[in-house]
Amino acid sequence: MDTHLSIYEIMLRLFLAILMGGAIGAERELHNRPAGLRTHILVCMGATIIALIQVEIGYNALQTALSEPRLAGVVRSDEARLIAQVVSGVGFLGAGTIIVTNRSIKGLTTAASIWAGAGLGLAIGMGFYAIAFSSFVGIMAALIVVKRVIKVHAIKKIEIRYIHREETKEFIMNYFDSKKIEVEDVDFDVDFMEDYRIYTNVYTIDLPKGLSYTDVIEDLSMYKNITKLRMINV
Repeated sequence: MDTHLSIYEIMLRLFLAILMGGAIGAERELHNRPAGLRTHILVCMGATIIALIQVEIGYNALQTALSEPRLAGVVRSDEARLIAQVVSGVGFLGAGTIIVTNRSIKGLTTAASIWAGAGLGLAIGMGFYAIAFSSFVGIMAALIVVKRVIKVHAIKKIEIRYIHREETKEFIMNYFDSKKIEVEDVDFDVDFMEDYRIYTNVYTIDLPKGLSYTDVIEDLSMYKNITKLRMINV
């Protein structure tokens, strides 16, 4: 079997990397994520280029072994070596898209899409078209279709900063009880000022059907002792 790549085959694989990587990046850019169209194209193309190099290395090693039988035991080509470096190296790029602020984390999906895009590029570069097309469909389905079809009732956290501890805590708990809001967990914090104290509670809550987190924020914001409200995505 001739494993040598023609210029047309190389151009086809790079074109597929641009097309598929661009489609994934366009979806991320549409949602205003830190890594968009160009980033995903470059990641997918870069992985494809490395896979193409690996294919050529394997071909050259095979040709050398066939033309020089005495070197057959010396010339080696590990087709997984460069691929392994891509899989581990692209993690650093994905980590750069993850933003951690206080108690919230953003960018995990984009980091995962970069990692998946690198795997897609490797499949294209190695010429595994069935894997590449199937993976592309799966990645796009995960980014676009799954969120629309499967609705997950997420448990979120709400940060409440307030003064006058006893009075305000009683108001908050009475509000939760009246709205049938289930409190899963509570984290407490207190800041000591010169003549007063500011309390911060982070409630992990599960809302009943028909009640939104926006409604909760608006209702609680009307209370005079509460100085700050913030939703935290888990």
